[in-house]
Amino acid sequence: MPDDFATTLTAWRHHLHTHPELSRQERETAAFVCARLDELGIPYEAGIGGHGVVASLKRGNSNRSVGLRADMDALPIPEATGKPYASTRPGVMHACGHDGHTTSLLGAAMLLKDDPDWSGQIHLVFQPAEEGYKGAHAMVEDGLFQRFPMERIFGYHNWPGLEAGTVMVHPESVMAGAVNFVVTMKGKAGHAGMPHLCIDPVQGIAQLIVAVNSIVARNLPPIQSGVISTCMLKAGEARNQVPERASMEGTIRAYTTESMELLKRRLTETAKGVATALGLEADVWLGEELSPTGNVPEQAELMAQAAAEAGLRVRRDMEPTMGAEDFGRFLVDVPGAYAWVGNGPSSGLHSPTYDYNDEILPLAAKLLASTAKAALR
Repeated sequence: MPDDFATTLTAWRHHLHTHPELSRQERETAAFVCARLDELGIPYEAGIGGHGVVASLKRGNSNRSVGLRADMDALPIPEATGKPYASTRPGVMHACGHDGHTTSLLGAAMLLKDDPDWSGQIHLVFQPAEEGYKGAHAMVEDGLFQRFPMERIFGYHNWPGLEAGTVMVHPESVMAGAVNFVVTMKGKAGHAGMPHLCIDPVQGIAQLIVAVNSIVARNLPPIQSGVISTCMLKAGEARNQVPERASMEGTIRAYTTESMELLKRRLTETAKGVATALGLEADVWLGEELSPTGNVPEQAELMAQAAAEAGLRVRRDMEPTMGAEDFGRFLVDVPGAYAWVGNGPSSGLHSPTYDYNDEILPLAAKLLASTAKAALR
């Protein structure tokens, strides 16, 4: 490992943190990645699935191949860290650590480039638009796996609260699949003092919120997990009018596609049933679905062993999360695994005071490089 490795990675990470870009707007971030790859002499292609970049390293005569992935986008959150390298873009910050993920993948490129102890091809996938904008889907649809064939793919996410540098590898489920929903109920508007002359959509939404809370408990088997959360309510413009429309918005999460399909169906049926009972009309909109991120057990074991070989502490005992990650879309087509790397004591992900821990940059780079080498063996 170069003497100034950690210092270089920290400087790169701070630059990205200072200049965050939202999903589908990662032009400068992609240009920064390309500039570093040019300095390293590593060939790449840009503009894949939007602002995605894929670099390729090849050594020896092996026809084995592997992919390593990092996400690049930031969030629409005003930063409150007070760091000297805080975001210079109002209302935008790297509140999920993608600046660290991108930097550590560049670090893995540095390690692998000068390491003679591997043979085959390694594709470094710098993905845009992870934060709910399906950048993984866009890269796949743009021919990622046809243009850059890989037998398996690996990635990681920093994890606040987990001891800094510790690698957590789940045997199967890591993060949930997710789909957003909007339920709109239409009734008959009128004077709030004469509700008998109205058909009240607010009452419909209120009853639906209560009913939704029983869907998971009474439809999924007790040993399976899922959640339906109502997060936004919209109704009315005046305090003395029963409005014509009311709506609720939220998210559905589950660890399997079968569970997700069940919860989507029951939400729709429940909304229609409540509306019919109250004389309302119900419209249910379901957004595009993020695939669950579930490890292939053999690949999870490979990643855990690679982490241990790199001298990193490994855990296998933590529960998966209902947070979502579109890395699962890659795993639909290619087997692989996804780990958590401890960020140490820190604010939670998506918090305005969150910051990626610079101390884990070289450790995460070692994890990625070691995993790629193990996969090629």
